[in-house]
Amino acid sequence: MFEGQPKGLYALALANTGERFGYYTMLAVFVLFLQANFGFSAGTAGLIYSTFLGFVYFLPLFGGMLADKFGFGKMVTIGITIMFLGYLLLAIPLGSGFPAVAAMGGALALICAGTGLFKGNLQVIVGNLYNDPQYASKRDSGFSVFYMAINIGAMFAPTAAIKIMEWAQTSLGVSEADSYHFAFAVACVSLIVSIAIYRGCQSMFKHADRNAAKSANGSAAEELTPAQTKERIICLCLVFAVVIFFWMAFHQNGSTLTFFARDYTATQSTGIQSMAFDVMNLVFGIFIVYGLFGLFQSKTGKGKGISAGLIAAAVAGLVYKYNGLPDVTEVSAPIFQQFNACFVVALTPVSIAIFGALAKKGKEPSAPLKIGLGMLVAAVAYVLLTVGSIGLPAPELDAAGQPMHMADVSANWLISTYLILTFAELLLSPIGISFVTKVAPPKYAGMMMGGWFVSTAIGNFLVSIPALMWGAPLTVVWGVLAGICVVAALFIFIILKRLEKVAK
Repeated sequence: MFEGQPKGLYALALANTGERFGYYTMLAVFVLFLQANFGFSAGTAGLIYSTFLGFVYFLPLFGGMLADKFGFGKMVTIGITIMFLGYLLLAIPLGSGFPAVAAMGGALALICAGTGLFKGNLQVIVGNLYNDPQYASKRDSGFSVFYMAINIGAMFAPTAAIKIMEWAQTSLGVSEADSYHFAFAVACVSLIVSIAIYRGCQSMFKHADRNAAKSANGSAAEELTPAQTKERIICLCLVFAVVIFFWMAFHQNGSTLTFFARDYTATQSTGIQSMAFDVMNLVFGIFIVYGLFGLFQSKTGKGKGISAGLIAAAVAGLVYKYNGLPDVTEVSAPIFQQFNACFVVALTPVSIAIFGALAKKGKEPSAPLKIGLGMLVAAVAYVLLTVGSIGLPAPELDAAGQPMHMADVSANWLISTYLILTFAELLLSPIGISFVTKVAPPKYAGMMMGGWFVSTAIGNFLVSIPALMWGAPLTVVWGVLAGICVVAALFIFIILKRLEKVAK
């Protein structure tokens, strides 16, 4: 998985890890902050959340256009600086009145603008690393590694947010509403780390930080006829149209899935299940997965010994943690967002190994087919949650207008849903990004990567629809999401041959 990749990949991945850690720390508690600090309803909070996500992913279109003209690295640096200012403004406690609402809006605007300059352009630089024929065959696996690094940051984010808030409340005596600002301050620190990595390691990827109209050796990039350019852009737009609905379904993690965790999932856990809510136990599990891969793939006795030692240490850590379990573990709604990131990190080598083995046999699915399969898997996730919601009452508010805790269903329903959604994500997201960098006409590379994020943005705007439905029977909410994913998958299968043709 890690062999044969360009060195610049790891520097860029680490820089993105820092930025994503801050982003997901903020996102893990953002909807709850809106309700606790401003008293917004679930629908209003969901609308603000989805609008913010929409602009976060819409503005990379314009960031890509600017980068095509002025350079990718320059836009990345400017973007992360603007993002820092946004998180800094969120970290300042200003109360709950109009000035605080206005400041929050300004902070979100800065974060959106900064992300628009940073996110897509960093990934174009990653894609440019694989224009070198030496690394061309590693493009899909390289983006899977890059995507895994993003999720390392995301995996620790919910725990960081919860722990810093608990510390602020118990040690400093601040109120719950004010403690959210400490979580936002963590995002500020993470961006400082991110820009330090990016600037300090620039020599590793400087050759890929170039105007998209030039190839690695400075000569003119591949020339396409107008008809070829048009066909590639059309095919990419068709893919963008489909993935809109994946992101609508997937990004329920910060909206209706969090509401389900708060209103329907047991708030306490005991025994071995409670180990899942300690991120260190998840890390030990990841070490075991990677150790097993090393044990079977290492070609030397030393390598196998190191892998075996890693597995033994991780197992010992799990045994130690199990013996020290409290009688009851309190389960906070935001903590469920750590599972998707954990599953991405754990399952990425499994995914790469499976598709690598299929590739050796000449049976690896094409990138467009993987995208279609990803949509079907996402549908399965919501079918599962629909089954788990049968018989549950519809959401209700108490006399004060606050959400009521309606049931204590097993956390395993939600954890399993996140697991299946992760399988869908690994089939669709890193592969989709790789597909864009491969198919996009060179002189429009930044804009086309921006187009990928525009589709994400539209999907994020649509995230608010299930939130606005919150109050209807749960089986209706989840059933709508499952049905949308099935229809999107069928559309991909209809246009599959056309997409595969441009990807050759």
